[in-house]
Amino acid sequence: MNESLKRLLSGVVYVALLLIATSYSVTSFYILFGVFMLIAIYEFCQLVNLNKILPLLFGAFIYYLATQFKTTQFNDVLLLLATLFVSVKCLHLLFVSKKGKIDKLSKYIYVIGYVIFPFILITKIPFGIKGFNPKIIISIFILIWTNDTFAYIVGKSIGKHKLLEKISPKKTIEGFIGGILFSVIAGILISKFYIQPKPNHHFISLFIWTISAVIISVFSTLGDLIESKFKRIAGVKDSGNIMPGHGGVLDRLDSIIFVAPFVYLFYQILYYVS
Repeated sequence: MNESLKRLLSGVVYVALLLIATSYSVTSFYILFGVFMLIAIYEFCQLVNLNKILPLLFGAFIYYLATQFKTTQFNDVLLLLATLFVSVKCLHLLFVSKKGKIDKLSKYIYVIGYVIFPFILITKIPFGIKGFNPKIIISIFILIWTNDTFAYIVGKSIGKHKLLEKISPKKTIEGFIGGILFSVIAGILISKFYIQPKPNHHFISLFIWTISAVIISVFSTLGDLIESKFKRIAGVKDSGNIMPGHGGVLDRLDSIIFVAPFVYLFYQILYYVS
């Protein structure tokens, strides 16, 4: 089969599965992202040459607890802070660290705070005052896909200045800016036509989704670069081969897992302010 056709078909299956499972029920949403998390743990452990058994068992156990039992606000804040701490560690690895290897303790820290905890935060993001709202998580994915698509189009069309050439040679500053601008436009459209806010809440919704679009664009790009750094250290092109033409689950979800703690932080700030 033609490589482009394989890529298209696996992409369509991935998007359809994501949209259907997220929209159908809370249970199907939990199951899908639980499966995604376990595959991502496996791929990451393989990427950094770490024994897979303990991370898989720990990930499955803590994911089950987080999705089947109500957690306190205090526990959620601790989870967020721990995840943000590892996010900063990931940024340090990307921009500062010159090491070609990752020590064993750091590997365990990364698999917990870079892979497992973000998946748990993803399951918390679509819950608002009125309970589960799948439109929130679907909108976040739409903004990520918009950013990726237009960063590529703008970068390929007019991109001249490399963003971080040693890690991802194809990314450009022009593409990065283009991705943000088109994501903001998509955020405005989501606010107006998809989320459909209450009367007299249109400006608030517009503000939330415009800021969300900027946060998602910036941190999804960083998430992609961070995973590229892990792959460069490992000397591989893809994290796996479960999705023909796209690589592994971690290759597809590297943006959302890095975006999740920052979006969740933004929503928590909005909650406390309101």
